Amino acid sequence: MNGNRETILIVDDIPDDILVLDEILKKEYQVKAVTNGAAALKIAQGENPPDLILLDIMMPVMDGYETLRQLNQHQKSAGIPVIFLTAKTGPFNEKLGLDLGAEDYISKPPSPPIVLARIHTHLRLKKLRDIIRNKNEYLEMEIVRRTQEIGMIQDVMMMALGSLAETRDNETGNHIRRTQNYIRVLAQNLTDRPRFSGLLTDETIELFYKSAPLHDIGKVGIPDRILNKPSKLTDEEFAVMKTHTTIGHNAILAAEQALGSQNTFLSVACDIAWSHHEKWNGSGYPRGLSGDEIPLAGRLMAIPDVYDALISERVYKRAFSHEEAVTIITQGVGSHFDPDIARTFLRIADRFHEIAMAFKDSEGEFPER
Repeated sequence: MNGNRETILIVDDIPDDILVLDEILKKEYQVKAVTNGAAALKIAQGENPPDLILLDIMMPVMDGYETLRQLNQHQKSAGIPVIFLTAKTGPFNEKLGLDLGAEDYISKPPSPPIVLARIHTHLRLKKLRDIIRNKNEYLEMEIVRRTQEIGMIQDVMMMALGSLAETRDNETGNHIRRTQNYIRVLAQNLTDRPRFSGLLTDETIELFYKSAPLHDIGKVGIPDRILNKPSKLTDEEFAVMKTHTTIGHNAILAAEQALGSQNTFLSVACDIAWSHHEKWNGSGYPRGLSGDEIPLAGRLMAIPDVYDALISERVYKRAFSHEEAVTIITQGVGSHFDPDIARTFLRIADRFHEIAMAFKDSEGEFPER
């Protein structure tokens, strides 16, 4: 490129024709010339491609039509405007050239004013296309950035809300991290089972992961005298404690309704908050659902919730070992827990222990076996 002057590549196997075109163009443009299609492709797909190509049709080895086909097949040269300049005239030839993607068709011998006018027009159109393409690329990048930003804000908000509930229950942010990773690894290892293969897509598993922090959000509505009681709850107190599932569900549902449309993320969070204490045999709460009546999100969350509660110390209980927790969950297969999900947990129980160790709250917690 010479200064701000655009570059025109002439492709013609007749040197005299190249000289004529060079004389027409050299006052306004930088001119490059080659005598065959292969050389044209090399320049057009190189480091400094031309802004426009004047292409002869009748050339040996590779004619203009084939040259244009190959230009359009390469990402770097596909956007360069091509004007056929040839003695091969007629409606059929012009249509063929335009159908292949040529911008225009000029007959030989060339008229200088026509050549300059057509080149000027197509360079201006190219600039407009480039502006539009660049704006579209910018908008696409901005959409990706905003989407990622919204996702990050969503994650932070879910962590903050979940931590609010856990803090009142003497738990920590690491409990949230553990349960998130438990439910993800559990769901991932269920995808090869026919019951779940069509349900547990990568997108769905990510929704479970993101929603897990809200499973106990309803605890913010439970009085401290019950939530942090250091001894066994009375029947009346336990009845109040159980309402945290409904409190959480109703709060998330209200947020979803405030948006004015069903939100997949909040729908999953509703299911987890409302149903993670339901039991396979129907003896759970708050609705006494059984079997596949229990939403999949709740059935999945049940095991991470119970496992982490068992291995964690509370004011009213000691921390169980990993082996003890696995034994207790084994006893609940088909009664408390979905049997397929529970058996998958038993197969990957060591992964749960690894997650617990990776996100423990203090040294000495969850000791090595």
